[in-house]
Parts: sequence; C-alpha cells; structure tokens
Amino acid sequence: MDKTTELTGIARELGRDKFLARSSQYDVDGRFPVENYADLRDAGFLGLTIPERYGGLGADYATYAMVSAELGTWCGATALTFNMHNATMMWSGFVADDLPMSDADRTIHNDRRAAIYTGVLEDGHVFAQPFSEPNSAAAAGKAPFGTEAKPVEGGFLVNGRKHFASLSGHADYYGVLCTLAGDGEANVANTMFLAIPGDADGFSIDGDWDVLGMRATASRNLKFENVFVPDTAQLLPVGAYYNAARDWPHMFMTLCPTYMGIARAAFQFTCDYLKGDIEGGPPRSSSADSPIKQFGVAHMRIRLEQAEALFLRVISEARYKPTHIDRQRAYAAQYTVMETANELCREAIRVCGGRSIFKHMRLEQLYRDSRCGSLMLPWTPDTCVERLGSESLKDWGTQAGA
Repeated sequence: MDKTTELTGIARELGRDKFLARSSQYDVDGRFPVENYADLRDAGFLGLTIPERYGGLGADYATYAMVSAELGTWCGATALTFNMHNATMMWSGFVADDLPMSDADRTIHNDRRAAIYTGVLEDGHVFAQPFSEPNSAAAAGKAPFGTEAKPVEGGFLVNGRKHFASLSGHADYYGVLCTLAGDGEANVANTMFLAIPGDADGFSIDGDWDVLGMRATASRNLKFENVFVPDTAQLLPVGAYYNAARDWPHMFMTLCPTYMGIARAAFQFTCDYLKGDIEGGPPRSSSADSPIKQFGVAHMRIRLEQAEALFLRVISEARYKPTHIDRQRAYAAQYTVMETANELCREAIRVCGGRSIFKHMRLEQLYRDSRCGSLMLPWTPDTCVERLGSESLKDWGTQAGA
C-alpha cells in the first residue's frame, strides 16, 4: 500500500466513523471541532506535511490534497481549518526546500523549523494561518500586508489586524504574514511569516462568527498591538514568502481540496437519498426510477468527474516554477472545483426534492458551506477568471505546446 492510499484511508475512517456524526452539531452551535482535532492529533496527522527527516509523515503536495479532500467529504470546517495548519508546515517544509536561499539562511531556517516541528509533534501545537486583512488587496497579492513587523533588539514588534482568521482562539500559534517595517515605502518583497503565540502580550481576538456557512471554523478577528516575537519565530526568512508566491503558485490552492470533498459528498448524498439510504429521509420509491431523476444524477456525475479529473491532474503538477500552462491550469482547477461544489449542491436539492432542504438533512449544510468557496482568498473564483483570461491572451500562442 502506498503512502497516499494509506493516509487517505485513515482520513476516511476518521471522517466516516467520527467526524460525520459531529459535523451537524458543530454547524448548529458554531463551535470549533475540538474533538476532531484530538482525533487528528492521535492519528499523527498534525505532522502530515512535516518532512520525515523531522519525524513527520512526509506527505507531498498531491498526497496532502487527497487527504484533505477526503476529510472535506465528511466535515468541511475541519478540512478547511486543518488546511491552515498543514499549509504552514508545508510552506516552511518542502516549499522552502525548493526556494533559493543563502547557506547561512538555509542553516538558520533548518534550525528554526526543527524547533517548530518538535512543538507540533511532541506537544501537539496547532498553527493557524491568518491571511486576510481589512484591505483585501494584500491577501490578493496586489499590495503589501498592512500588518507590520518592526525590527527591535532580539526580534520584532508586530502591529496590525487580520480578519476571517480561522482557528481563532483554538490555535497555539498564528502564522502571520506581515510587512517588514523600514525607512522606505512598504514592499511586498519584504513580506515576513512569523509564528505568534496565542497567549502573547498585546494579542487579542474580537468580533463574532455567526455566518452563512463554514460556521465551525471560528474565523474571528485578530489584533496585534506591539506584540513582541523573537527572531526565532520566523517561519521563513525575509523575502522567501515573496519568492514562493511567485514561483510556487500551487501553495495558494490548498483550500481547493476541501471543496472537492464537499462536491463528492453532495453527489453521494443524492444517490443515497434517492435509494432510501438516508436516515430520516424517505424510503426508496419510484422516484429513483424516474428518468428525470436519473438524468439529474447523470448530469451531476459528469460535472463531478470533470472536476475530479482536472483536480487530480493539477495536484500532480504542483512544483517549483511550473510552466505558464501549468499555472493557468491551476487557476482553472481552483475555479472549477469551487464553483462545481456549489453547483452540485444546488442540483442535489432539485433532484432530491423538497424534503432535502430540512436542516436535519446534511444537504442543507453542504449547500451553505459550498457557497463560501467563492470568497476564499487569495485565489477566489473571480481572481482565477481574471488571471486566466489575462495570462492566456498574453502567452497562449507561445505556450500552448508546453
């Protein structure tokens, strides 16, 4: 059994046997999935993308994407927040290994991440990854981050705000992207990636999280007021994030697997509902033999297969300095999966009929969670369409054979 199959199988068992039964109540209460994280910790999954040489499971990009999609099939909020933790390990791990660094920076980074990984593997530390700010241009890569880190003796003072910060109040550390403050104008090339402890002086959480979907992600607001972090808190050397964002673009696609999982769940719900296999749903009836119902299911299956095929191809192409066509295909995959998830949930309601919209039916939650995919920075579907159109017109003629 290869690693991907083994790890995906563990995720399936966790999701089927534990996460699914809890998902609805997490959603109703707007409560973070603490119990699911305990299960992930016990399974060793906090180290899923930590390299094996540091004691982790060493999942590569494609393996992580498959595991994340499996988790998303059973509990979207768990998969989405778990992505934040794993993306932090991934960026500081195999993504950083691909980036150009001086020998001195490489040595320092290796020492720093070793200490971070030890905290995750031995002490169960969970990392959030607050990305969005009130000015969305920074998260979209169009401007420097408004959160700033001012150099002081022994480290930095961080000031700023983040919002839509998943895992707020439930992470041990927050991997904060911020701009290195200097005498000149703020520069995106000077983006820093700092691990800020959840109990740091000057760090606070505010706002509520009573929202349409993904209600269990605990995505509240973060505020940093002269928060001191030591030099050792750097998750990447200064400037490395900028290089990664430019040359390792698939790092921004790690939210996508959650919605691939939701798309799968919507299709499976539809089939189970029509066959009479949903608890609390109608028994199997002649509706399952109705040509119009079968047509609807077939249409859903085609859309799901299209999204799956593109998703599987693109996660296999993730690497340092992909071709222009690979990058554009990643935009296409992100758009396709995010929009297909909601399209399948919407079609499922039509195919299953009126009783499927009751809140005790899982489809209602899947629909709301799926709709939130259109909001996920930095690669929202709108951003993907904009970039795909612009970049295709610039270089399709020379890159089509790449």
